[in-house]
Amino acid sequence: MKKYKLGEMEQKFADLIWEHEPVTSRELTELCAREFDWKRTTTYTMLRRLCDRGIFKNENGTVISLMTRDEFLALKGERFLEESFEGSLPRFIAAFTRRKKLSDREVQEIQQLIDGYREG
Repeated sequence: MKKYKLGEMEQKFADLIWEHEPVTSRELTELCAREFDWKRTTTYTMLRRLCDRGIFKNENGTVISLMTRDEFLALKGERFLEESFEGSLPRFIAAFTRRKKLSDREVQEIQQLIDGYREG
């Protein structure tokens, strides 16, 4: 899970890259200085961390993602289900709905997802 679990600033940094990619290392350091008041070394340290996790790649001074934000969130969600609910989506939904009532709209959206899965 650690590979797909980001701290608050790591998540903000990743979001910044996804919003601007492809982005040069230089542009990224300028963005981070403006957005987070970071020094160049802080940006490179954070970039190296996320590259080591296989989320981004810095190739010849250009930073690109190895997975989209949606792919990352899907993997993060899958890991959460595995670790917390033994991979069972129904168990997660049951636990979730014990504390929070689903709106009619949410129930309809979930039903459409299920129907789309059955047809697909």
